[in-house]
Amino acid sequence: MKNYSKLGLFKSKGRIFKETNSLYRSPFQRDRDRIIHSASFRRLKHKTQVFVNTEGDHYRTRITHSMEVAQIARSIAKHLNLNDDLAETLSLAHDLGHTPFGHAGEDSLNECMKNYGGFDHNLQTLRIVMFLENKYLKFKGLNLTIETLDGLLKHNGPIKNLSLVKGLIGLKNLNNKIKFNQSASLEAQISAISDDIAYNNHDIQDGINANLFKLEELVEIKFFRDIYKKYKKKINKQNYKIATYQIIRDSIDLMIKDLIINTKNNLNYNKIKTFKDVNKTSFLMVDFSDKIKNSENEIRYFLKTKMYNNKNVLGKNNKGKLIIKKLFNKINKNPKKFISTKEITKDKYRAISDFISGMTDRYAINLFNNIK
Repeated sequence: MKNYSKLGLFKSKGRIFKETNSLYRSPFQRDRDRIIHSASFRRLKHKTQVFVNTEGDHYRTRITHSMEVAQIARSIAKHLNLNDDLAETLSLAHDLGHTPFGHAGEDSLNECMKNYGGFDHNLQTLRIVMFLENKYLKFKGLNLTIETLDGLLKHNGPIKNLSLVKGLIGLKNLNNKIKFNQSASLEAQISAISDDIAYNNHDIQDGINANLFKLEELVEIKFFRDIYKKYKKKINKQNYKIATYQIIRDSIDLMIKDLIINTKNNLNYNKIKTFKDVNKTSFLMVDFSDKIKNSENEIRYFLKTKMYNNKNVLGKNNKGKLIIKKLFNKINKNPKKFISTKEITKDKYRAISDFISGMTDRYAINLFNNIK
């Protein structure tokens, strides 16, 4: 197998605040450990993936989703001889900025903040690791490596509109350290697409377990027909959940294989020799074949119609939106009750946004029920 290690980011440019290197951990392993030990990561345990955290103990939450993304990303990066520690780190951190109640909560908070700079969960992740986590005497935030910050900022592509970055992060904090118009590292691209692999497949599994649709309905998706056919005669009431797991496992495996083959083809065809060549490309190197891209669209349509637009799921989402809106308005009337005077003086609305976005589902529901 061709060695792609020259395309990976193994040597760090350092951190915003200088620190002595560890004798027994790489800079990216330290980043990973700082994320795992952060309060924001722990709170993901009680934040919605699709089902509100209070609905059941076995549905995925933001923390289990992040761990599954990290496992997929690490496997892909390791196979390609890239920096699997960096891929894992980015994957574990990618949802730190999520609000309670998933994307419904994010939409509601963004609406509340539309006149005050807006809200974006990806940029909120940067705010958390750069400013809001408070664990060190010498600096605010986690002081992660430049490579990790770059990957968190650009894993979905180069930054074309700097206005939101300016409002939420401040350009001076990143200038001369991150090149906004360049593509992200292969490790960041792997993390981003591993997110897609994880949530598409695991949302299907959770949807089946929640009885929103049946396993046999997967044949509506062309990609799943052959996989389902392989197990059809073996499925019965006793092994239904095991069969579901096996089919999802096979699906993930097929997607990863396709991604690895297509990524190698992209790298070879575009004559990518070093990680600097990766930065200069105008499109993603880590990507599926057209066949799997079409399958992804089918899967998303299936999930939208069978799951995301289910009246019970929509009802919970709408309730989450209302909770966020009411909390924002109530806290705005008396912010000193919840937020320090220093933060209010600096930027009241951003401080309220930080406070609400950091809540767990459970905390937000309890505060909503008790706030005067």
